[in-house]
Amino acid sequence: MQIEVLKSKLHCVQVTEANLNYIGSITIDEDLMDAANMIAGEKVQIVDNNNGERFETYIIKGERGSGCICLNGAAARKVQVGDTVIIISYALMDFEEAKHFKPSVVFPENNRV
Repeated sequence: MQIEVLKSKLHCVQVTEANLNYIGSITIDEDLMDAANMIAGEKVQIVDNNNGERFETYIIKGERGSGCICLNGAAARKVQVGDTVIIISYALMDFEEAKHFKPSVVFPENNRV
């Protein structure tokens, strides 16, 4: 049996930009991606602590060390610059493997590791 479990989480990062004129995705500072064990193209769930929005998109690499958290395309309408968001990814794995799996959970300060 396969189950979906938490793989990675960036907890309480700040939205630095919202770019409506881009075709979807979230741009994340590559340092934050590395710390949370996330990769470009990975599907993520975004939870906005300010307005309660929850939605899914995929990751694009942002400039390393920039602190960038930019919602692009339609997702830009669901956030405001300055909002606090949680970025979550999940993985499918065997039930027994999941019992011992340790997710990568990162608590950045000012969008820095």
